[in-house]
Amino acid sequence: MSRIEMVISDFGGVLTTPLFEAFASFQDRVGIPPRSFGEAMKAIMEKGQPNPLFELECGRISEAEFQAQLAEALEPILGHRPEIESFGMLLFEALDPNPGMIDLIREVRRDGIRTALLTNNVKEWEATWRSMMPIDELFETVVDSAFVNCRKPDPRIYQLTLERVQLEPEQCIFIDDMEINIEAANELGLHGVHFRETAQARAEVHALLA
Repeated sequence: MSRIEMVISDFGGVLTTPLFEAFASFQDRVGIPPRSFGEAMKAIMEKGQPNPLFELECGRISEAEFQAQLAEALEPILGHRPEIESFGMLLFEALDPNPGMIDLIREVRRDGIRTALLTNNVKEWEATWRSMMPIDELFETVVDSAFVNCRKPDPRIYQLTLERVQLEPEQCIFIDDMEINIEAANELGLHGVHFRETAQARAEVHALLA
């Protein structure tokens, strides 16, 4: 069995407070009922268009284009066209760093384990999320979906990450809060840790490294 050489972590929902809470805060601030966001996404895809959030995270549309598509799809659902501006700013205002998981990254680095970040993210948000914590101090490699034109759980983004760090799947732990992303990582041979809460994820990572 290969020795584990690297911990690869997700960003939002692992190194930060939960993403669903941030999305709920955004919807509340903009005046979108909880179900309406999903209904709007479904309506767009039923017209044969790709999921705009996925397109945004793959860098194929801008944040402004995403906001316009979302507002247009929400108009018949809400009965009015909502004013959606600064989607990312409102989202990040509701996110805080997760000290326990940031400390975990520092701990494994001190123990000689390499670290990388693999995030589904948005080009326009890069300066904001990087300002939340010392990313370049914590991670030797950052793979951001918006700059590589594919997103988790697409196997290609995991393979690209492995190529950049020059390791085999079994040499890496991968932490993510989305089970579908963990399943994809496991299928490729990475050691997936499904983040549900900080103590659980820390314990699972330490157990794998022991």
